[in-house]
Amino acid sequence: MAAKSIRIFFTFLFLCGIYPAYLAQQMSSELRDLSNGADVILAGKVTGQTSSWNEDKTRIYTKAVIQVDEYLKGNNTGNTVIVKYLGGEVGEIGEMYSHMPRFEDKEELLVFLKKDDKNTEYKVYNGENGKISIVNDPKTGEKITTSNVRISSLKSQIKSYIND
Repeated sequence: MAAKSIRIFFTFLFLCGIYPAYLAQQMSSELRDLSNGADVILAGKVTGQTSSWNEDKTRIYTKAVIQVDEYLKGNNTGNTVIVKYLGGEVGEIGEMYSHMPRFEDKEELLVFLKKDDKNTEYKVYNGENGKISIVNDPKTGEKITTSNVRISSLKSQIKSYIND
């Protein structure tokens, strides 16, 4: 019985060591795909949002204005970018869609964008995965993601994927 318990214990420890490595590898692969697939990658802050109906009044779209702090990839001439996404509120009617990014006023973020072929606006590449919120670490004051990853490390990793 003791030998079986020891085997279970060591199997558990082994799996605990493999899962974080697998998760890190999966996240790295996803970040590489986002970096390569996006037309523009930027760090910035949401300065405002407006929601409105489409022409047929069948869907609500929101346009978020992002003040650009840094371009990691793509067009680096403008200091603001408009991102259009599905969902929002018009009057007393609201629409929410799963797997779509949501923006908050004054939110700092890192975002992967795809150019809209029809106009000058952008959409978030790969849905909610293409938007990463940035917060300040309360202990160090350093900028990190909500998953506790340093933004400086994330930016370096993105730049290395772009330059591959």
